[in-house]
Amino acid sequence: MERDGMTAAKTLKVRSGTIKRDTTETQIALKLVVDGQGMYKVSTGIRFFDHMLELFTRHGGFDLTLKCTGDLDVDQHHTVEDVGIALGEAFSKALGDKKGIMRAGYFVMAMDETLAVAAVDLSGRVAYVVDDKVKVRLVGDFQSELLTDFFDGFARGAKANVHVKTLYGRSNHHKIEAIFKAFARALRGACSRDERMREMLPSTKGLL
Repeated sequence: MERDGMTAAKTLKVRSGTIKRDTTETQIALKLVVDGQGMYKVSTGIRFFDHMLELFTRHGGFDLTLKCTGDLDVDQHHTVEDVGIALGEAFSKALGDKKGIMRAGYFVMAMDETLAVAAVDLSGRVAYVVDDKVKVRLVGDFQSELLTDFFDGFARGAKANVHVKTLYGRSNHHKIEAIFKAFARALRGACSRDERMREMLPSTKGLL
């Protein structure tokens, strides 16, 4: 029984990734644990964005430590996009060869009057579609148009397909929040292990 327990422990090794990204625009230090408990310590200098990343972490069941210092005196663009890239790279690093994962996931998230959907495929191919239906420039202190840049960056960093959409809703805050929650739970599903296929790559190409 002990040998079986040891084998299971090895098979279920915690998946994690650490990223340091330094450019003339941003300095990012990020540590991700895919098989976490929803714990977070996040600081980007954009409070609403921090809040979205915090609830993303909690709903995904990940652990995330993230510190980003960016040129916010210029614009939020570099910070938001580069955080997306670094987060995607951390998932890619943590998942390694991707053997035994579900690969794809989706979730429909209700938040009061708002309904949002997200679908993720960790396919090795980069694509993103964002339809948030947000009608204002600022939500809190966050430039709402940059939601697209975040998911663009994540898709590139993770080499993934990411589709997120608000189906309907009134509150612009709720639209973005529901998207992040749906995305977290879709990604959680895509990263989850399939014990029946634990030595198999979830692709007929032989490469992801």
